[in-house]
Amino acid sequence: MLCRTLAITIGAGQRAGLQGSASYAGAPRAGIVMSGTAVARVEASNDVAVPVGSLVVCPAGWQDYSAHAASKVRVVDEGGDPAHHLGVYGTNGLTAYFGLFDVGEPKEGQTVLVSAAAGSVGHLVGQMAKISGCRVVGVAGGEAKCRLLTEELGFDAAVDYKSPSFRSDFKEATPDRIDIYFDNTGGEVLGSALRRMKIGGRIVCCGVVSQYDTSKPAPGPFGVPGLLINFRVRMEGFLVFDYAKRYPEAWTRMREWVEAGRLVPKQDVFEGLEKAPEAFVDLLAGGNVGTRIVRVAS
Repeated sequence: MLCRTLAITIGAGQRAGLQGSASYAGAPRAGIVMSGTAVARVEASNDVAVPVGSLVVCPAGWQDYSAHAASKVRVVDEGGDPAHHLGVYGTNGLTAYFGLFDVGEPKEGQTVLVSAAAGSVGHLVGQMAKISGCRVVGVAGGEAKCRLLTEELGFDAAVDYKSPSFRSDFKEATPDRIDIYFDNTGGEVLGSALRRMKIGGRIVCCGVVSQYDTSKPAPGPFGVPGLLINFRVRMEGFLVFDYAKRYPEAWTRMREWVEAGRLVPKQDVFEGLEKAPEAFVDLLAGGNVGTRIVRVAS
């Protein structure tokens, strides 16, 4: 089938693929279309199961049109903003859902810390943790993002990692220490969280965005494995693709939350395919709030 791209999502994981540090993305290669998931309209089809006019999610990459076998696309509902299929109902939302609930295992009253908390995955993780009855602390870059977390998204506290007083602010925001740390960044924030974990705490390793855009990734945090042993902390990585058979479960629950106004998906938008490189560079510099979207066609 021939698909007309309506919007593509820009994610930090694409930088990991270019760098060669994400095995699931394959080895970095030049001379190919930049990868990226799209929501698209089917304009020609050789498969009666996916007729012309269908709205689909597909691995289009950074291009206006793309051709796919029917097995490579997923037909999605027409209701609401099509871009939500790239955000809350896409890989970002699924990553937040399974990372928090299956790896983190939140319990009511526990403290959940989220790094890159205003980002595509983090802003959803924090809201889901609040839905679960947890106290939620977000770490983000800049006062504006921190205000967004507490004033719009319901986080209980937010800490600016760019602030000169970050260490003391971080300690003040976690007076009862941390039960679950959802790690999107690695680096200094991970190191700080390790020293504030409760006995029996869980660290969900989702991404290391602080290390993607550098030729000299920092070494692992000081004190591992001693801190893990002393505090009996479980530190676990995961890939959302391992949960593919359970995606419908997540979609059902997240749609209920969105429609009830309990989960608010955020996205920022660049208009036009030619803006994709700018949108990518800006995202790696921390410019995005929620899911970064490039709208290609109406």
